[in-house]
Amino acid sequence: MDVDTGIDDALALVYLLSRPDVRIQAITCTAGNVGARQVALNNLALLELCGRQGIEVAIGAEVPLEIPLVTTEETHGPQGIGYAELPAPVQQISARHAVDVWVEEVRAHPGEITGLITGPLTNFALALRREPGLPLLLKGLVIMGGSYYYQGNTTPTAEWNTSVDPHAAKEVFAAYRGLPEDKLPIVCALETTERIEMQPEHLRRLSEAAGAPEPELVLPEQPEGLRSRSGNPLVACLSDALRFYFEFHRLYDQGYVAHVHDAFAACVAAGRTPFTTRPATVHVETDSPLLIGTTVADFRGLWALPPNARIVSDNHPEHCFDELISSIGALGRAVGARSPGT
Repeated sequence: MDVDTGIDDALALVYLLSRPDVRIQAITCTAGNVGARQVALNNLALLELCGRQGIEVAIGAEVPLEIPLVTTEETHGPQGIGYAELPAPVQQISARHAVDVWVEEVRAHPGEITGLITGPLTNFALALRREPGLPLLLKGLVIMGGSYYYQGNTTPTAEWNTSVDPHAAKEVFAAYRGLPEDKLPIVCALETTERIEMQPEHLRRLSEAAGAPEPELVLPEQPEGLRSRSGNPLVACLSDALRFYFEFHRLYDQGYVAHVHDAFAACVAAGRTPFTTRPATVHVETDSPLLIGTTVADFRGLWALPPNARIVSDNHPEHCFDELISSIGALGRAVGARSPGT
């Protein structure tokens, strides 16, 4: 996983930790939603909350390739996980740089590792400069990013992850041009990730699946900033994080919901939710001041360039939520069983 954790990155990580058939080889951190060091601390704290210490967490790029860093604490909270507060982790951040982790792990396990990138593409672009053969050495790559003929969520035309480091995104897509279709990255863009719209009812169902003593009710009529009193630590953490996200979306007239983009990408990477894709040639705009970060897809071959991506064109939100709730719920039961008073 390469992440900028981030509320929806946190949900994605917890989901993958809940899957007994998934092994997380390493977590690499990039600046995005918050600074890279805070991203690493969030990941380490979540690993310890879920009882999964020992997974390497490495810091990578702390700034984009060519433009100044912009973070988004107003969206994800001052520490990146909303209202949630976790103890300082015991495990230390890896001494390895994230680029070394990408290159060394994939070289050591050719054809075995699926990359999942839910933040800006800076680390992976730097890794490609070191090892241009990464696309063929990976089993596959799933990217959350971009928007194609669809309104952006950062500028009128640009999605957040791509807008943070458009130059990195441009390098990554260029590296995949002309490769076999089954090696092209699967791109989960806003037009399908915004359909993964978490609502208070999903959180209530999650708390019940986790065996929480009381249903977790995060409701629009409640005071902003209200903290969970759940006796289940994982439910309380996710509830406090998602309440912040619900409030943010409401502030921007999207309703009391949360678009959990990265959780969908995690389900795709794990092969646990149905989706369809269309091959396309992706261009990332890096020159226009107004359009920087805009992603354009040629689905019809009008540019006469080979495809460099498989863009998700359809998904099934309720299936995805059923998967998230049942799997994270099972992990929540295990976490609750280890916690006094639950």
